Amino acid sequence: MFFVTGTDTEVGKTFISRTIMHIYEQKRKTCVGYKPVASGCVLTSSGLRNEDALCLQDASTINLTYDEVNPFPFQEAVAPHLAAQRAGREICLQGVADGYERLLKKQADLTIVEGAGGWRLPIGNKRFMSEFVKQYDIPVVLVVGVRLGCINHACMTAEIIKQDGLKIAGWVANHVDAEMPFLTENIKTLREHLDAPFLGEVPLVKSPKEAAAYLDITPLLQFDMVA
Repeated sequence: MFFVTGTDTEVGKTFISRTIMHIYEQKRKTCVGYKPVASGCVLTSSGLRNEDALCLQDASTINLTYDEVNPFPFQEAVAPHLAAQRAGREICLQGVADGYERLLKKQADLTIVEGAGGWRLPIGNKRFMSEFVKQYDIPVVLVVGVRLGCINHACMTAEIIKQDGLKIAGWVANHVDAEMPFLTENIKTLREHLDAPFLGEVPLVKSPKEAAAYLDITPLLQFDMVA
């Protein structure tokens, strides 16, 4: 199992999560996705639905209900703890943990947990989502959104993950800005400063199938074997 976090919001966490799941599926391995907290949901006849969570549900090789994938959906497209306050709900770490343990019982070869926003996501009551990751000692996959400022964001995120006592199983350089200046030089600097396995550099492609060609998940497979 891996927890996928990013250097910020809108850096491609879901896209990279789906890509990793696609690669596992191609290797005939089972996988499930978990997006415990999501804001910016759409109200449908079936209830609140989040696009990212639906993507993870669709990518899972084991049939999951939407509630199993996303137990804490919120309609307003704001920080989850604010969306929860406005909805009169509470995001409790025990609820996040309960959902995670239910998915572990599916005994999939891969359980991908996708965070929301960055590493220090507040969920209310002075708590952070990272506390859940620490509780279960889940190895982290860091998605670096390659754009101006990414070096600082990536180094700081990696530093605090390690300070929290967690291991970075690998990191991905995901292109999010077609006009990024000095792209090659920035990737080189990231590789020099991030002390974790480099899984690959994903250009601006449309599908996880296309993106899979740019990722080498060997470090993740090896990490699973060691774990």
